[in-house]
Amino acid sequence: MIRDESLTELKAYFKDIQISDEVQQHPLGNTGRVTFFPKTEQEISAVLEYANTNDHSVFIMGGGTKRGYGGMLEKADILLSLAQYTGIVEHNPGDMTLTVKAGTSFQEIQNYLAPYKQKIPLDPFSPKHATIGGIVSANDSGPKRLGYGSARDNVIGLRMVYPDGTLIRSGGKVVKNVAGYDMNKLFIGAMGTLGVVSQVTVKLRPIAKYESILFVSFSERNVEEIRAFAATVLDSMIEPISLELLNPSLAGKLTNMNQYTLLISFEDVKSSVEYQEIVIRNMVPDKTTLRSLSQNEATSFWDNFYHHQPNGLTNVTTTEAVLKIGVVNLDSIKILQEAELIADACHVSIEAHGGLGSGICHLTIRGANEDILSAIQHIRKSAVKHGGYAIVKHLPFSLRKKINVWGGKTVTHFLFEGIKQKIDTNIILNKNRYVGGI
Repeated sequence: MIRDESLTELKAYFKDIQISDEVQQHPLGNTGRVTFFPKTEQEISAVLEYANTNDHSVFIMGGGTKRGYGGMLEKADILLSLAQYTGIVEHNPGDMTLTVKAGTSFQEIQNYLAPYKQKIPLDPFSPKHATIGGIVSANDSGPKRLGYGSARDNVIGLRMVYPDGTLIRSGGKVVKNVAGYDMNKLFIGAMGTLGVVSQVTVKLRPIAKYESILFVSFSERNVEEIRAFAATVLDSMIEPISLELLNPSLAGKLTNMNQYTLLISFEDVKSSVEYQEIVIRNMVPDKTTLRSLSQNEATSFWDNFYHHQPNGLTNVTTTEAVLKIGVVNLDSIKILQEAELIADACHVSIEAHGGLGSGICHLTIRGANEDILSAIQHIRKSAVKHGGYAIVKHLPFSLRKKINVWGGKTVTHFLFEGIKQKIDTNIILNKNRYVGGI
């Protein structure tokens, strides 16, 4: 443990690194007794080498949006902040690849790429503050995952700093990289438990010339009709970027229609988008309401959508939780339907959306502490019943201590433990931040 009397020595030892010893309590936990703000990869390495040698625990933070995502320890000896480790390392517009430092915010990257008419094909929540390192470490994605894929599909190379300070590289800087094992996938989604993401190389795609969103609202809560319509869309020749079902609570908040609403978005040249819209209009069932947003209206909607979830920077007065659920794609409908019943039974409010192409659902729960915990347990049982999983990606620290945010261990958990032990022998990095307390 770092003690007060050693702070002066720390600042003398790390002369070029800003160090803050202002310890502030945070309701989401995941803080540190001392915060380091490295500006270079070498400084990150030096901090980790020091921590590993002296058996100091380390938490990692980028923009802070995922502070409430996992973690059973309120405070580490060192909080490694990547807030000052930002910037573009290399951009190859012709090859459509980009290498960027991990602390760079997603929005900053997209703003940089806009003049080149390119973008990173990812759609994380809280894009203004979420960093590319945090997005990769959490494998964060939104409704456009259907058309974009996830970080595991778009990251082609990583530079990592192991817990002992060793620098390693996985993948490469070209799209067609097939040599050896795909080590990127080991680190993507590992919640920073295996190393600090230093640099990320991603493949890019052109910014679409035109985009639109169609909202199909179902006046009657006939889930079988929603399922049949979604299956028809998925079986057709059209290629929506997202096919997301909003429950009545979230639909009312975002679209002023308190009904189950299917969000179908398209990105392409204008003629292609308009053709696909016509196909959808000819498919919609009777007794539904269809509305559309195009270009600027669609952009404005997405901006609101990606900020509707609470995150580590949200200042709220009520207890909030966010669940991420994975099931077979069309079973998302059942999850949303059962979540409504659970909300009534547990006296909580639930805003939910589910990908009918990806099977990834997100639920925001608000209410009293014990009611939220009860709702989480019931929703998890529902997900498991449908062959899926439910993890808690945002919850105050005091409640995380009362519930298993990752769910039960799987039969392959020993593999995770073995990898963690091999790479992080002293178990200093993001301890208890991942599945099964890893």
